[in-house]
Amino acid sequence: MPHNMTREQIRLSDRILSALELSLEQDDLKISETLTRALEMAMTRNTGGGEFIERRDYPPEIENAMNRLSDLRDQERG
Repeated sequence: MPHNMTREQIRLSDRILSALELSLEQDDLKISETLTRALEMAMTRNTGGGEFIERRDYPPEIENAMNRLSDLRDQERG
């Protein structure tokens, strides 16, 4: 959490991303996939209803986490 932000200013998606990064460091595929779904839900809630399609780019931190998840999936497959 950035030092100049209060607990109330931190978004849920930021906290989920932090947990996702930790699970990736620990090579925990199952938890990483679950946190990825939670991150997607947190980022798209209240945005356009059930048929909503995300059209903006994800921040570099999320792109990096998604790449690491893909690498972890490849490792698990052998």
